[in-house]
Amino acid sequence: MNNIPQVKLGIVAVSRDCFPMELSVNRRQAVVKAYKESFGDIYECPTAIENETHMRKALAEVKAAGVNALVVYLGNFGPESSETLLAKEFDGPVMFVAAAEEAVDNLMDGRGDAYCGMLNASYNLALRNIKAYIPEYPVGTAPEVAEMIGEFLPIARTVLGLQNLKIISFGPRPQDFLACNAPIKQLYNLGVEIEENSELDLFAAFNEHAGDKRIPEVVADMEKELGAGNKMPGILPKLAQYEITLLDWAEAHKGSREYVVFANKCWPAFQTQFGCVPCYVNSRLTARGIPVACEVDIYGALSEYIGTCISDDVVTLLDINNSVPADMYETDIKGKFDYTLKDTFMAFHCGNTAACKLSSCTMKNQKIMARALEPNQEPNITRGTLEGDIIPGDITFFRLQSNADAQLTAYVAEGEVLPVATRSFGAIGVFAIPEMARFYRHVLIEKNYPHHGAVAFGHHGKAIFGLFRYLGVKELGFNQPKGMLYKTENPFK
Repeated sequence: MNNIPQVKLGIVAVSRDCFPMELSVNRRQAVVKAYKESFGDIYECPTAIENETHMRKALAEVKAAGVNALVVYLGNFGPESSETLLAKEFDGPVMFVAAAEEAVDNLMDGRGDAYCGMLNASYNLALRNIKAYIPEYPVGTAPEVAEMIGEFLPIARTVLGLQNLKIISFGPRPQDFLACNAPIKQLYNLGVEIEENSELDLFAAFNEHAGDKRIPEVVADMEKELGAGNKMPGILPKLAQYEITLLDWAEAHKGSREYVVFANKCWPAFQTQFGCVPCYVNSRLTARGIPVACEVDIYGALSEYIGTCISDDVVTLLDINNSVPADMYETDIKGKFDYTLKDTFMAFHCGNTAACKLSSCTMKNQKIMARALEPNQEPNITRGTLEGDIIPGDITFFRLQSNADAQLTAYVAEGEVLPVATRSFGAIGVFAIPEMARFYRHVLIEKNYPHHGAVAFGHHGKAIFGLFRYLGVKELGFNQPKGMLYKTENPFK
């Protein structure tokens, strides 16, 4: 992944001047030792902070060390003004965490009261309007704090990515896809830049790449990736031309930003003008950590990038598409997996999921588009989808969205892709999420989410939920368990 940040963590201990500084320093050293044993490198700031002068010195030290994500560690109660000013002046994500007391025989001279200090730290952060990550239970022993810092790492990586991200889009949203048309104000609030372009800009750039000398090399790479699934080799040069076009555009237009994602028009005029569908290219760029969202779904692209940073892995964007037929459930799921029929659904897109996330892949034409554009004939301009069943295993389904009132909303739900053959087309899988029917009705429908959802492979709900809290998302949905009613759920069932 060369399109996401590398995090350099640092830790700074703080100490209230009525407590021994050695207590914080010794506890910091224990945390650093535990973190390095389990997770890797972390910069240990030599200056412990008692006052604002110390804060300035520590800030200079962490900056000189190249630290871009900071842990403020309350080894004892901590100086609430200095520690929160450090968070304010540090240009990057910050975590606050506190030390637990170690032993009953050390509660006289060795008691630190960081349990109390975290309360005042949180109050002072709010007074100063400072965002900080605070774990679910932010008080722990050295190994426990090290574990919390490990959980902060993907959140910090994502925050850094968003601060340096540009979303490049081409074309207006397709007609009848108003669901993908969301106000962009919240992108700027998150620190994300956006460059919106016409389809004509993309078409002109594509035509300028005709005959590009790099095309044969990209075609060869596509052939290697597709293997036996290379059923339509004649379309590969055109797809390679399009891939080079996007990569060159990203490099030329990232400007002051380090990272780029795309949200591109892909129908209905794309096929007739470009002579292909772009799905396979979208999958290849996404596999390189450059998500390309279909149908100019800007917040879909944003969500995919979040998933890429959190999971440090390839993601995809899928339609929450169709119900699982009852006969499929009876023969392939019931009695084999602990899900009801209404816990299951099929998630699909035309062919934008990376080959590494498909059980097997085949180059195909887009069946839905072919019905209208190339009925009853050999497919030509609708070629370019990568089809196959999505690999079974744990997944996290989520989305960050701006609603019609330009307010950030989000949802996250953990589930799995079942090892069940779909017998359908596109990049598709049989998904199962506990209590999906209720989640579908009282989150996805009730809160007006579009049909696109981002998929991270693995269970990353804790980190994604924590990130959304850090970003200030107040309306945050999840698949609530039985017995926990949604506000809009009818209790008289």
